[in-house]
This record gives sequence, C-alpha cells and structure tokens, in this order.
Amino acid sequence: MPTRSVAAARVFQSVERRLVPLKRTVEARLVPTGTPTTIPEGTFVTLTQALGGTYTVVHEGSMARIDGEDADALGFEPEVISFDEPEDGKPLESQVWEALRSVHDPEIPVNIVDLGLIYGCRIDGARVSIDMTLTAPGCGMGPVLVQDVERRVGVVPFVDEVSVELVFDPPWSRDRMSDEAQLELGLF
Repeated sequence: MPTRSVAAARVFQSVERRLVPLKRTVEARLVPTGTPTTIPEGTFVTLTQALGGTYTVVHEGSMARIDGEDADALGFEPEVISFDEPEDGKPLESQVWEALRSVHDPEIPVNIVDLGLIYGCRIDGARVSIDMTLTAPGCGMGPVLVQDVERRVGVVPFVDEVSVELVFDPPWSRDRMSDEAQLELGLF
C-alpha cells in the first residue's frame, strides 16, 4: 500500500476552490496547452484541484498545473508515494496500478485509470510498459501526464524502467470511464 503525506491528504480530496497566496515564485504549465509559465511570489491563485500530488490553479484567467514538488509554494507539504517492498524482489502489478491511480488529469478530478486512459500495462522483469491515451489527441498536457506516469510508476519497488507509449486507436470516449468516475462527474 502506498504511504501518502497526511498533510497533503488533508488539503483536498476532490475539487474545491480556495484562494491561496504563493509563498514563492513557482513554475507551472498552462492547461490545456502545456506551455510553461512562471507565477510570481505573492500572487493570489485560485486552487481548483489538489489530487495525486499535483495542483491545478487559476492565475490571471488561465488554468495552470503546479507539480507536487512545488507544493510548498502553495503552503502545502508534497505528497510522498511509497510502497512496501515485495519479498520476492519483483514489481507487483497491484502496486503499478496503484501508482497509476495516483495520477490525475489536471482538468478532471478523476485518476487516469478510472478515466479510461490506460489501455495496457505489461511488466517484464524490472521494466514496465504502459499504453495510454489522452482525452483529446492534441492535448498539450500529454507529455506532462506521461512524465507523471513515469515518475509515479518509477517509485514502485524493483521497477528500473518505465516506458509509456501514447496511443490513439481506439480513440478515447467517455464509455471507457469506470462507472465510479462517471458517477463522480455526474454523467449517470
């Protein structure tokens, strides 16, 4: 089971808007383009989502995503994900899936597994290969989500390499979402 920072878990478990002053200048990525931007210290941002150790804020009318490593800029402690080491010295598929469930779309308060973005996951020794898609092929946040997947799955014990391939066949549709995700988003 992963261990998560209690402080980060208490911040928000779902979407909740909150005005937050930045405690230091922070790098962010505009959503949905993925364009890098810098938000200066002292700026008030509206926190709209804090899930999976990342933060979605609104700054000057644009949504931006702040990485979990920069949680202190928002006044929070970073979420730390860790797993118990299996006794057999091999990556556990259940831990890989748990790591994938800790990655969230910056615009939708649902993890990428329940959102239906993961098309396949294979473990070959210490190598994990993942086929994933995006809700829209031109999404500028694609590379950011891929990095999140690589980083999160990379902390699973005995995983030495993570390979993520973006695939768009079949195209994503909301039918790929879990029932829980559709219920959470009010699509039922």
